[in-house]
Amino acid sequence: MLGINGGEAIILVLLALFIIGPERLPEYAEKLKELVKAAKRYATGATEELKETLGPEIADVDWRKLDPRQYDPRTIVRQALLEDDEPARPAAQRPVLTRLAPGERAPFDTEAT
Repeated sequence: MLGINGGEAIILVLLALFIIGPERLPEYAEKLKELVKAAKRYATGATEELKETLGPEIADVDWRKLDPRQYDPRTIVRQALLEDDEPARPAAQRPVLTRLAPGERAPFDTEAT
């Protein structure tokens, strides 16, 4: 909760009660209630507008499946290492080396330099 622990929250509430005073407390409680209701209406309206914009396909999405908090990097790496997508390749063969005859010049590519 915004980096505030329980003890600090209690101190803030008591400080607010002391500053506001018992006379104005009902007025500020009513304002807080209206603010919370407005925020809830805004969130609900945004959700409904998003559903209308994206269409009926959005209802079929499994949001829990897309939650990044459920993925453990160790599991992902382990699964990737255990997968065998490509067939095993034969071991690489060493290139065949041929000796040049005495006086024979080595092949030279003028475009490579």
